[in-house]
Amino acid sequence: MKNKIMKALLLLLLALGFPASAAEIIEVSIYADESYPPYSYKENGEAGGIYPAIFSKAFERMQAYKVHIKPVSWKRGLMLMETGQGLALFPPYNRPLERPYLTISEPVLVEQVVAFCSENSMKGRKHPAVWPDDFHGLKVGVNAGFNIGGDKYKKAVKDGKMYEDQAPSNRSNILKLLLGRIDCYVNDRLSILWEIERIKADGVYADSRQAIVEAAVINQEQAYLGYTNRDNGRYPYKVDFMRALNQILIDMKKSGEIQKIVEEVLSK
Repeated sequence: MKNKIMKALLLLLLALGFPASAAEIIEVSIYADESYPPYSYKENGEAGGIYPAIFSKAFERMQAYKVHIKPVSWKRGLMLMETGQGLALFPPYNRPLERPYLTISEPVLVEQVVAFCSENSMKGRKHPAVWPDDFHGLKVGVNAGFNIGGDKYKKAVKDGKMYEDQAPSNRSNILKLLLGRIDCYVNDRLSILWEIERIKADGVYADSRQAIVEAAVINQEQAYLGYTNRDNGRYPYKVDFMRALNQILIDMKKSGEIQKIVEEVLSK
C-alpha cells in the first residue's frame, strides 16, 4: 500500500512540475527478446543489441523512472503481456488481431522481412520469386512465437501447400537451413545476415551441406515497444510513461540519433 501511495504522489508531483527527486523514483521492468540478434539478445545475462541500446538512451532521459531491461524468450514475453504480469516488451510488430492485449508505442525502426532458402529448393522456380506463390511445397522455418509471413502464407500453410517448422532462435533455424532440414527461413534480413556471419566465424558454415540465398523480400515491418493492456491498473504510471517515452523516441528519430545508434552497434 505504501509503494502505491508513493507512486501516486510521484505522478502528482510530476504533473505539477516538480522534479523527480521530490519523491521516490519509480522502478520499472521492461522485457526484451533474448534471441533476436542483432536487434535484441541475451549476453552474459544482460540484454544486448540495437533495441536495448536505443531504449537505454531513451530511458536515461526519463528522470522519474529507473528502468531495468530484462531479456526473456519471446514466447514468455508475450505471455507476460497477455496476462498483464509485465508492463512492456520489445520489439513486437503491430498485430492488433493476433495480439489484442498489446498497445504499441511510437514506431522505433523499420525492419525488412525476407526469405532465405537453400539453392537446391529454389531450382526450377521463378527468379525473382514471388512470396508465397512461388514457394509452394516447401518447409519454412520461423522463430517460435513470431507471427510472420503474411496472410497468404498462413492460408497456404493451412491448406497444406506449404509447411511451417518452428525453432527457438535465429541460429537454430539457420543451422536447420544449412543442414537441409528446412527449405527456407523467414525473418528480418539484417538479423539473418548478422547470425550467418557469426556462424561462419564459429567455423560451422564450412560444414554446410548446401548454399543458401536470399530468395524474396516479403514485406517491411515497423517495430515498437508493446505495452500490456491487461494489467487492470497494476501500473498506474503507465500513461505517463508511454507519453514521455513516445516524445523521446520522436526526438531521437528527428535528430538522427537512432540511426547513429544502429550504426554503432553493427560496427562492433
